[in-house]
Amino acid sequence: MGGTQESVLTPGFWLLASGICQQITVPGKMTPVIFCHMIIFDSSTLILLAKIELLSPFLASVEMRAAIPLEVERECCGVKKTLHALMIQKALEESRIEALAVKNPKIASKLQSDFSLGSGEAEAIALALKEKAQLLGIDDKNGINASRLLGIPFTTAVGILVRSREKGLLNHLDALAKLTALAECGRYKQSIIEDARRKMEARK
Repeated sequence: MGGTQESVLTPGFWLLASGICQQITVPGKMTPVIFCHMIIFDSSTLILLAKIELLSPFLASVEMRAAIPLEVERECCGVKKTLHALMIQKALEESRIEALAVKNPKIASKLQSDFSLGSGEAEAIALALKEKAQLLGIDDKNGINASRLLGIPFTTAVGILVRSREKGLLNHLDALAKLTALAECGRYKQSIIEDARRKMEARK
């Protein structure tokens, strides 16, 4: 998992403005639901969301397929059984996240070589391209650069946190506490954390 350098915090992320995703209220649900076709996670973003305890609320708020490649599953759950690994494993067991095989490993290998990616990042990007995913969650610097060059819509853990606050999924104090936790466990530039904080303060 590489260093985090930047984040997508624009109002149009989750593609709400384009109409590919839309926010509606579903009868019987207490929180807004955000519809989109598919989001694919790299291990970096998935682990950060689990560490700040945003993964479950985020998945509950989105009516969309959430998926990871098999290599990301291995990176997140196949080694030490940490708390965040158990949270991710539980989401997989409950089918809130799907683990999908990359059917053309040559593409992943080429991505890994061309962009100096880890195996998980390469498979996540390859899966996003194959599935025509509407969003890729990735916090790896080289993975972000590759996504930008390949035209893959992407966001990061801090971007998801800010958007969750903007859409009322978190209250102000909870959002700030999670941002502080992200600043500690992620490798974000201080300017990104401060930008996220300003956006949250504006939502008070």
